[in-house]
Amino acid sequence: MSINWKGVYPAVTTQFNDDFSINYETTQQMLDNLIKEGVHGIIVNGTVGENCSLRHDEKRKVMAAAKEVVAGRVPVLSGVAETTTQFAIEYSQDTEKLGIDGLMVLPGMVYRSTEREAIHHYQQVARNTALPIMVYNNPVTYGVDVSIEGMKTLSEEQNIVAVKEATEDTRRISELFSEFGDRYTVFGGVDDIALESLMLGATGWISGLTNVFPRESVAIYKLAEQGRYQEAVEIWRWFLPLLRLDTIPTLVQCIKYSEFLAGRGSELTRAPRLSLPEDEKQYVKSLFDTAMANRIDLAKFNLTE
Repeated sequence: MSINWKGVYPAVTTQFNDDFSINYETTQQMLDNLIKEGVHGIIVNGTVGENCSLRHDEKRKVMAAAKEVVAGRVPVLSGVAETTTQFAIEYSQDTEKLGIDGLMVLPGMVYRSTEREAIHHYQQVARNTALPIMVYNNPVTYGVDVSIEGMKTLSEEQNIVAVKEATEDTRRISELFSEFGDRYTVFGGVDDIALESLMLGATGWISGLTNVFPRESVAIYKLAEQGRYQEAVEIWRWFLPLLRLDTIPTLVQCIKYSEFLAGRGSELTRAPRLSLPEDEKQYVKSLFDTAMANRIDLAKFNLTE
């Protein structure tokens, strides 16, 4: 199965009203703005989109709203984060009917799978949908690492075409290319090692903080793609303090609060995620304010669209 997934794919937030119902209009506006600012694809209903806090019907409605506003301008993928393999299959089939471009599949939620169980989960989803699939490998958060040997097994599934590599070990990116060549499209999945991942050959970056600074994220990717690493490093060092917020348990709250500070969305999250305590808000605000005070003029890099 051939795909052309590359570039910066923000894992977008789901926007809520004051009563914590979903604000579909604002969510669509946010997606439209990100696309106009140059992102190359969209990941909806991932961790940052609070997938596991959405009801069965809400997930489908969010995807339908995303599909409508994206309107084919960039690939739109859905996170698949369900408690059972059967639920993951059913959700994948529903999104396929909506006409989205692919799936980013997580292991089964709640129960911590063994690698054998995780592989079975991915196989069953792949065998029950025609959509191209990205394996989200995040042992730090989900407690199971799909190893190189595991990816060999999954390579037999023709529609498993990509991996979001989030082990926090950049050596894994080199190991994937050494073992599989171009069999898998490899995305970096950890914000604060994204530039290193791109330098090692990752063809894309799935990011949370891109929701706050999309133009800078795209500039880093384009400079890396062109081998202009020293210029990319200048933006990278400016961005890194904020990017580290993507690697802590409260990443969703931190990203949404940063969006709020930037005038890009609401900070509201659904329980059990609560609004950040005031001291943590002040810390995030200090990072944001410093970034704004020292924001780099991207025009000097002469990057074409």
